[in-house]
Amino acid sequence: MCGRFVITSSPQALRQLFGYFEQPNFPSRFNVAPTQPIPVVLNHDGRHFRLMRWGLWPAWVKDPRKFTLLINARAETIKEKPAFKNAIRRRRCLIPADGYYEWHTSDGIKRPYFIHRRDGRPIGFAAVAETWVGPNGEEVDTVAIVTAPASADLAVLHPRVPVTIAPGDFEFWLDCRSDEADSVTPLMKGPEEGEFAWHEISTRVNHVDNDDAQLILPITDEQREAERPKPKKASSRKTAASDIDDGQGSLF
Repeated sequence: MCGRFVITSSPQALRQLFGYFEQPNFPSRFNVAPTQPIPVVLNHDGRHFRLMRWGLWPAWVKDPRKFTLLINARAETIKEKPAFKNAIRRRRCLIPADGYYEWHTSDGIKRPYFIHRRDGRPIGFAAVAETWVGPNGEEVDTVAIVTAPASADLAVLHPRVPVTIAPGDFEFWLDCRSDEADSVTPLMKGPEEGEFAWHEISTRVNHVDNDDAQLILPITDEQREAERPKPKKASSRKTAASDIDDGQGSLF
């Protein structure tokens, strides 16, 4: 899955890679989280840059406050699920990124990892979008990232990964004129084994307010030790006679 990601490439580099007309200027982001506005590239009479809310709201949703947060869409069921079946046919898009975070539990301890292309190049996450229209005519552009089963190497961290679209397939993925999704089904798969690399990072990433370049650095032994969960202290309370269970039970 994908629940946090980073955008560190310059606006100029991303504009050149994704080929949109607009010239947005935005800072690097090291802890992009659901419900925040994120950069999205779509094709509508040419490629365009938009900001959309991460967390898709289908058009038929009456009250988004009571609706499940849909940040990911499973590639295996995206063509049938009511929330996504129209978007995958008509509103495919790309999300520029430079890596993402995943959490893995080992020996009872949950640790975060930064995952990125081994060659360091930016990533185009496959995504689908919907514009939700409220009762007063307000419009909110929303988006979800498509996920697929992980390759054997990435599966050691998590069984699912974001679908990444190669630059040579950007145009094919974004072209929704045929109003169907069968042709792009082969693109909805995880990265090939060995394509991505990863390293353990500090648990500072767990807090959305932390958004700095230190988040993606490999964790040091000193940091790991400092972040190790402290054992709970045994209670120092003395056992009173009333605390002893004599097997008879009590009403008081």
